[in-house]
Amino acid sequence: MSHSSHGSPDPASQGISLAQRRRGVFFLGLAFAAMGVALFIQMGLNANYVAQELGLSGTQQGFLEAARESCGIFAFGLLALMAGLAEPLVGAAVLVLYAVGISGYAFVHQYSGVILMSMVWSQGLHIWMPLPNSMALSLAEPGRAGHRLGQMQAAGAIGSFLGLGGALVLVLAKLPIRPIYFVAGGAALVAAAACLAIPRNIKTPGQRLVFRRRYGLYYCLCFLDGWRKQIFLAFAGFLLVKRHGTSLTVMLTLWCIVQAISYITAPRVGRLIDRIGERKILIFYFSSLIAVFAGYALVGNKYILYGLFVMDSAFFVFAQALTTYVGRIAPPSEHTSTLSMGVAMNHVASVSMPLLGGLVWKYDYRLTFLLGAAAAVGSIFVAMKLPKKPQMAEAREIDQPAG
Repeated sequence: MSHSSHGSPDPASQGISLAQRRRGVFFLGLAFAAMGVALFIQMGLNANYVAQELGLSGTQQGFLEAARESCGIFAFGLLALMAGLAEPLVGAAVLVLYAVGISGYAFVHQYSGVILMSMVWSQGLHIWMPLPNSMALSLAEPGRAGHRLGQMQAAGAIGSFLGLGGALVLVLAKLPIRPIYFVAGGAALVAAAACLAIPRNIKTPGQRLVFRRRYGLYYCLCFLDGWRKQIFLAFAGFLLVKRHGTSLTVMLTLWCIVQAISYITAPRVGRLIDRIGERKILIFYFSSLIAVFAGYALVGNKYILYGLFVMDSAFFVFAQALTTYVGRIAPPSEHTSTLSMGVAMNHVASVSMPLLGGLVWKYDYRLTFLLGAAAAVGSIFVAMKLPKKPQMAEAREIDQPAG
């Protein structure tokens, strides 16, 4: 079987020379790093911004998350309209949109204003989301998709650590929270510029959006992971700040620890996926999350909760197994379209979960996290249906028709 037709695409098959590929990997890594700065400044500030600066309730926080995650659904259609355009150019454009929205946080003081700015940056981010992984798959050597994705994740972790460290220094220097959002916006503009240096023949021919029954397990896992992800993003940090009074300095420190762990583990996890396959990795990942979410619901000691927060965040690195699974089961022409469908399925869950989580928070915040534990249990059962060995996933798809 040719590796250029399944798994990681052969760069030469897309007209990409060795020099172009090396340049592309460098600048894609730079884009990952710069967006790491932007995204984790945003994530590091978010819980204190919404809970203390804006004074949102749990229900308001849930509605805000649902509103901005709805942009993931819109991204599904917008990517279809952009079919045939060079992925680096699309990436540069949407990262400018992200920069505008996140910088707008410095100016808004009302709930309606933060919803508007959130939807602006979120739309840019959600169109961007499938593109970097797709470009990484296109640039990867045969059989090294996990390794390249791990390198990109490590680059993102470096940027995240630098961004969080810089934000922490600014907070300790008594800079107000709002101007720090300009740093995040500037980093996103650097990422946009890096995209312009990636070879522009890195693109997927044909449809960008496709639904295949044989990718059903991937879609289901994306849906369940979106459910689990949003409980963490919407409510874990919110719990620490709202119920336990965690300061911005402590939150940024926790995020710095997370990114240091991610930098060390991301390449190793990528190589581990290449060696033992996605099934074992995902079963371990989701099994661990059951304990984490049960801890959020049942533990009252804030220092134990800090440990759970770090563990929960650091475990996101295992989710790259979902991307490598696409590289094994889908032909190169369907990588971006399949990843985009995964993003859409992920965000169907990401819209519904914050609404439900915010509503049950009013009655008992613990119910919100028990919903996450339930999603993790369901994910284990789905992951157990994946092939036991990586080769089985490839071999099963060789003679399948494309419909």
